[in-house]
Amino acid sequence: MYPADLGFQMPPEWAKHQRTFMEWPVKEAVWPGPFEEILPVFADIAVNIAMFEPVTMIARPELAGQAVDYCGPKVEILPLKHNDSWMRDNGPTFVVGENGQIAGINWIFNGWGGKFPAEDDNQVPPQLLKHLNVKCIDAPIVMEGGSFHVDGEGTLITTEECLLNPNRNPGLSRMEIENFLMRYLNVARVVWLKRGWIGDDTDGHIDNVACFAKPGVIITQVCSDPGDPNYQISKENLETLETTGDAQGRRFEIIEIQQPPADYYHDNRLTLSYLNFYLVNGGLILPIFSGAAAATDKAAAEVLAQVFPKRRIVTINGSVIARGGGNIHCLTQQMPDTGSY
Repeated sequence: MYPADLGFQMPPEWAKHQRTFMEWPVKEAVWPGPFEEILPVFADIAVNIAMFEPVTMIARPELAGQAVDYCGPKVEILPLKHNDSWMRDNGPTFVVGENGQIAGINWIFNGWGGKFPAEDDNQVPPQLLKHLNVKCIDAPIVMEGGSFHVDGEGTLITTEECLLNPNRNPGLSRMEIENFLMRYLNVARVVWLKRGWIGDDTDGHIDNVACFAKPGVIITQVCSDPGDPNYQISKENLETLETTGDAQGRRFEIIEIQQPPADYYHDNRLTLSYLNFYLVNGGLILPIFSGAAAATDKAAAEVLAQVFPKRRIVTINGSVIARGGGNIHCLTQQMPDTGSY
């Protein structure tokens, strides 16, 4: 039987969290730029999240001391081998049963289509779930947590660029992939956007493009510059959202956030997205990019303050993290608080 048959469902990210999981960075992951610049930013993210909810930082055993030194006593350190630091993608996806039981979906992780080593990352979910004494449900499909969002009422949003990419599950059709998502996450409707942003080496993860603010309401990052290659991508995605409904039959209310200006690091365009924020209990951790992005930083924070008026918004330097290809949402994975179900 599948998780959905047993009454398990993935909660939306705004549901109460028991804690957040992250992974401490390692040099072998070949982060662009001076590696030492990354560590204090990671620690800053963890410490700020810890103001709202408990944080467990997975660290290679030989780096556990370093993680303690940077993060301090408010962040729990759990020694486990791993390859990289994108907990959203290689970590378990937590689901909750009707009786409040929690389980973790252990997807197959192949390093974003075989681009990066993933042997140790692929073992993080079963080891972490064993440590937590949480039921582990193995899913025979390549999947990354950053490639989908759910609304908690039966709707999932994703991109064709990622989930239909032959470097993930070449033997599966679109319908077969939908069926896996429905059976393991207990959703009834999959909304497919076409593409993610230019330069995204995750092959178009949705968590840079669009997310649910609440059921029936989607926030999407847009590009208004016709000379930017993201312009056509943005236009296509908006057209899809404007003509698509959710599992409850509602048309989406769409909230737009303007993308930051294009930025480059060593001639590589960075994938910058304000939608790579992370919801925590009572708060929202938002990446900002400063400099030429000061105006869009301010506008994004204002929009999100209106959308989430009861949440305290904390901003983090997202530029350094963006060198690695993602941002705050990519670095985190929430564990639901089963007491709220």
